Amino acid sequence: MYNSKITGLGYYVPDNVVTNDDLKEFMETSDEWIQERTGIKERRWIDPKSGDTTAVMGAKASRIAIERAGLTKDDIDFIVFATLSPDMYFPGGGVQVQDMLDMPTIGALDVRNQCSGFIYALSVADQFIKTGMYKNILVIGSENHSGGLEKSTRGRGVTVIFGDGAGAAVLSRCEEKGKGILSSHLHFEGKHAKELVLEGPSTQRWVPEIIENNDPDDVSYYPYMNGQFVFKHAVTRFSEAIVEGLAANNLGKEDIDMLIPHQANLRIAQFIQKKFSLTDDKVHNNIMKYGNTTAASVIIALTEAWEQGKIKENDLVLLAAFGSGFTWGSVVIRW
Repeated sequence: MYNSKITGLGYYVPDNVVTNDDLKEFMETSDEWIQERTGIKERRWIDPKSGDTTAVMGAKASRIAIERAGLTKDDIDFIVFATLSPDMYFPGGGVQVQDMLDMPTIGALDVRNQCSGFIYALSVADQFIKTGMYKNILVIGSENHSGGLEKSTRGRGVTVIFGDGAGAAVLSRCEEKGKGILSSHLHFEGKHAKELVLEGPSTQRWVPEIIENNDPDDVSYYPYMNGQFVFKHAVTRFSEAIVEGLAANNLGKEDIDMLIPHQANLRIAQFIQKKFSLTDDKVHNNIMKYGNTTAASVIIALTEAWEQGKIKENDLVLLAAFGSGFTWGSVVIRW
């Protein structure tokens, strides 16, 4: 049985910065209202003229990660692509990245686990490497939220939160014991699926019905979130995922060198930080400038923390996420 280790990291966000004040142009809101509830000051939204898409951003982040891993595109054996906002209903983003990077005819798998997407994608890649099937896997989280948000006062409760961006990691075979991914822990609670959901388009509201109804008041095509309900469950499940990861490796909260929480809401991250008595230098948050980038948030934050020198050799790094589904999970890494 092999170990898997992150050998390369990269991220990409669009150039277009959208501040809280910019949002006031098309909805009733304020910088104070948004920051008080979410901690967000600005986010990146794709400029339609830029050519950026979910797959394009994923490819841009991937090029950086592959180069930093000291590899070439031909060294990658498999792609795992996490997103809730693919460029096309089908096929998925993984095959697009394979084409954009001119890779060999390797396999690609798409993961649809929303805010926990990168955690799930990383755990899948880890298993492929542990069993010896693959040596180097490209793991991507990428989202284009801005194209599907309701940019009006009616939709502000969701729209102010989300941003666009992508991150990528190269996961490679490692024979050094006690290094790399130590464990991953995944959970679902499907009974709450409709508390954070985008119901259409889907096979329940398929193309013929969409065309026939043409109902401008049908909000099922925009994301819905029961904010207070989600917050309440998030703080509980985040905590459980962290405790589970530590317990599985006979570790305590004092062993955490860096916690990378999914960037859902700064208030959730602050609650978790306080609960586990972690100092500011042991938690990395960037929701203030990028918003919630869903499947991209953990990998963007992880890459930033590494670039800033916050993660060093032998550090214990804990990734945790909670989101739509309800899905949650954690990954414990010895850097």
